Amino acid sequence: MNPEQKSVTSNELFQLLESFTRKEGDFESGIQGLTVHVRNAPTEPLHCIYTLSLAVVLQGGKEILQDNEVTHCTAGQAMLTTFDLPVVSHVSSASRHSPFLALILKMDYSLIMQTCAELKLSKPPKDIRFKALTSYEVDEGLLDAFKRMLTLEKQSTIKAGILPLIQKEIVLRLLDSPHGMHLRHLAALGSPNGNVLKAITWLKQNFAQGIGMNELAEKAHMSASTFRQHFKALTGTSPLQYQKTLRLQEARDQMLMNGLDATQACSAVGYESSTQFSREYSRLFGLPPQKDIQRLKNI
Repeated sequence: MNPEQKSVTSNELFQLLESFTRKEGDFESGIQGLTVHVRNAPTEPLHCIYTLSLAVVLQGGKEILQDNEVTHCTAGQAMLTTFDLPVVSHVSSASRHSPFLALILKMDYSLIMQTCAELKLSKPPKDIRFKALTSYEVDEGLLDAFKRMLTLEKQSTIKAGILPLIQKEIVLRLLDSPHGMHLRHLAALGSPNGNVLKAITWLKQNFAQGIGMNELAEKAHMSASTFRQHFKALTGTSPLQYQKTLRLQEARDQMLMNGLDATQACSAVGYESSTQFSREYSRLFGLPPQKDIQRLKNI
């Protein structure tokens, strides 16, 4: 879809979201799991964790750096993230008169599994490279599903009955799109990738706990060397670096949002050495904890 020539459905979505574009920020849409994101200017690169979700960019653009690979997502594109992934993200195209506007829908893993099972989809070919982050042109059917989802916010009597149907429709449309092969990889439980995904989920939920490579590999039912190889192929980083990024991102969030100081944040995310915490924080975010948080508050 040409950004300069919005489709009829895209224009209708703009009208539904007009009230959100009067100020920038991240807003609840009134539909559980669906948020609206507005920026009036390009943003600085920000380290964050992308979760299992689908983002549809309606205006502007953003860039995401993961494993030294840049993914561009501009107006008229949909970006799928298939599991928790540390990235560096920034809005690259936005202005007050033409703000960055995107919808982000949290995806339901069990619904993806159920839908793949119902369709009796085979496992994707081994020669297709799995990507945790993909961006493709959005089709009219997917845009229409989002439009109908947003209109449910004012239809409380039928919302509970119809919303699950639209959510499943979105999964079906994704499976029938270029994103489909990557969703099928995600659903291939029992495979090495499936076991690594389980280990990634454990790390996300228990990042403050100390754990050795061998113990983590056991959770994935692999040898340490095989586990490291599959983990790197999926995430672009080692298990240790992945856990470190989760810890530092959480520490940053706790200092920024909840007012913890560096010592408190260091302890909360499982670091035993404040010196090591400060050194690794500076390496990842470019500044020591206190200076970084001051900078973020002044943006």
